Amino acid sequence: MLHELPGVGQNLQDHVDFILLYKTDDPTLPGVSLRGLAHLLREIGRWRRERRGMLTTNFAEAGAFLRSDPSQPRPDLQLHFVNALVDDHARKTHLGHGYSLHTCVLRPKSRGSVGLKGADPLLPPRIDPQFFSHPDDIDLLLKGVKLARRIMEATPFQALNPRELYTAGITDDAGLLEQIRRRADTIYHPVGTCRMGAADDAQAVVDPQLRLRGMEGLWVVDASVMPSLIGGNTNAPTIMIAEKAADLIRSAVA
Repeated sequence: MLHELPGVGQNLQDHVDFILLYKTDDPTLPGVSLRGLAHLLREIGRWRRERRGMLTTNFAEAGAFLRSDPSQPRPDLQLHFVNALVDDHARKTHLGHGYSLHTCVLRPKSRGSVGLKGADPLLPPRIDPQFFSHPDDIDLLLKGVKLARRIMEATPFQALNPRELYTAGITDDAGLLEQIRRRADTIYHPVGTCRMGAADDAQAVVDPQLRLRGMEGLWVVDASVMPSLIGGNTNAPTIMIAEKAADLIRSAVA
């Protein structure tokens, strides 16, 4: 059966994220070194005795919602502090120790798409997030990175003798923008490619009851039904969508 809906795969939105990375000689942070190994062995013993210490970390130990400017009515940036070096989603490792600060744009204006590369079902999908296709997003992320850097330059962090990776010595906007374009990436909050909408919305894929338009007995239940990206993490709203969908489906098939 073929059923064409022009909105399928369109309207892809995601929180684009940039990470400031800092190396330090402090072996109490997660990392790879002989001193760090000795500390890790002690922490294993502590965890076995007390169920406390470094091994209980969730790594993303602090966060913040910030306004890029006092005139903003609500936060438009989110920070995640990680007590370890996280480079390329931890696919790229570094010797030594360090920490990271993520900065992401909460309500991006850029829109991407998801599609097929061909008729072969084994081919991976074509995912084009189109990050920074709207210039406001990279301008806002630049403001966010500057704010994040100011936080990292605070006195308590200087006691760790930090050294910036990638961005060391870069103080001008042009240099920071080059780094942002080179290294910014997803923070795994994609939504919108099967968006919910009213009957007169030609790009809507599902109706307000999450039913696929033009077909019977088929619902879409995930973050793709969100018409726009929320200003925060998508986990809890997606759970809420699933719980609401369970009620809708039970009512429809009862």
